[in-house]
Amino acid sequence: MKEFSVSHLARTTAAILQMPSATGSPPSFTGVSTDSRSVGPGDCFFAIRGENFDGHDYVSDAFAKGAVCAVVSKQLEGEEFADKCLLRVADTIKALGDLAAEYRRQAGFKVVAITGSVGKTTTRQIIYHVLSRNFRVHQSPGSFNNNIGVPLTLLGAALEDEIIVAELGSNHPGEISGLTRIAGPDIAVVTNIHPAHLEGFGDLQSIVREKLSICEGLRPGGTMIINADFEQLAHAGRDKGLRFVTFGKSDGSKYRVTDIRSEGSASRFTIDGRDVYLPLPGPGNVENALAAWAVCSELGLAIGDFARDLETLPPVSMRSELLHIGTLTVLSDCYNANPASMRNALKILAGLEPADKNRLVFICGEMAELGPQAGQLHVELGTSIAQAGVKLLVAVGERAKIAAESARAEGKYDVHTKCFPDTISACNNLNELIKDYDIILIKGSRTAKLEMVVERLKELFSAKCVS
Repeated sequence: MKEFSVSHLARTTAAILQMPSATGSPPSFTGVSTDSRSVGPGDCFFAIRGENFDGHDYVSDAFAKGAVCAVVSKQLEGEEFADKCLLRVADTIKALGDLAAEYRRQAGFKVVAITGSVGKTTTRQIIYHVLSRNFRVHQSPGSFNNNIGVPLTLLGAALEDEIIVAELGSNHPGEISGLTRIAGPDIAVVTNIHPAHLEGFGDLQSIVREKLSICEGLRPGGTMIINADFEQLAHAGRDKGLRFVTFGKSDGSKYRVTDIRSEGSASRFTIDGRDVYLPLPGPGNVENALAAWAVCSELGLAIGDFARDLETLPPVSMRSELLHIGTLTVLSDCYNANPASMRNALKILAGLEPADKNRLVFICGEMAELGPQAGQLHVELGTSIAQAGVKLLVAVGERAKIAAESARAEGKYDVHTKCFPDTISACNNLNELIKDYDIILIKGSRTAKLEMVVERLKELFSAKCVS
């Protein structure tokens, strides 16, 4: 980030500024950190309180590593802080957002903000990959999509960056509204709406309202982009009087995709008469790529440039990531899960076209934060599992067990199921369950930490050769 004065920070955050008496004018800082382990010389440290930690316990460590100031929400006692620059505020997370909003206001970059129930990260990665061939672009480091991550994304931008690509996430009403007012997007994208985080939202209409609230921070003259294939989303946007452009398969979409073809671990489709190759599988990723094209087009790119750059897109870690582990083909999609992303992943699995010696295997974790509908949604997941042709289902967790029972009850063919209470138990039994040449989907909510399964499969099968 560019240099920012402590006195300006104090005004921006309405902080009480404590300065050493021997010091002249307040210093400036050139970076921001919320983790004392990553503090560098010249940084401003924000002491954030979490459920299991308190950043105030690490203020001394931050100063020892070269922080020039710290933003705190309680009085720090002791001689060790007598000669330190401290800014005391009511809420350090809000102060971080206030700083980011001010930094964004001063900066010359454009902001692309992405929200939606499914596909935010992959859409971000596609946009970043293509735009970075044409502009200086900074993106969220990982899924930095909350009230800490979004400010850190903005503050992490360098002086020369022209475009920032950020995710805005939410699991209860009001979060997107706050985040978009910090980000001040020039382009705001709603990828889709599906039942997700129902524990916090209650119903799909509440999710629609939450996602559309991204428009509240849109800059004057900015562009709102909506997926037209979700009529409830487009209808709600029209009812709100929003001006927006659309993408999708639907007739009338400004950015329309046709002739979608699966090529196993990749996809092909047509946009504006141009054949486009996407090195990611599944209809969900085609949707993500189309949303990315809408953004890139609004920023002046031609479809030929977009298609050329899209061909070199690297895999997105733990999101439809196709791995070859010895004799196994593994679709690692274990970052998170909801009903829509589960269906997408199962469609990809079914499209991998097993040969006679291959089995389709699904190592399935629970879908979290679904509220009272969780049981029924796991029953429906079981039906989708059976329809996908899965031969072995390894269920991890109590709700995944519901999906296993539903898959067996579907009765179209014999689905072999094994249920485990947790991921470690499943990992300890993989040597007995998984066979050479299996094609395996691994997916569940973040709480399951199913990446441990991927690592265990590497231990068991990496030394084996494909014959």
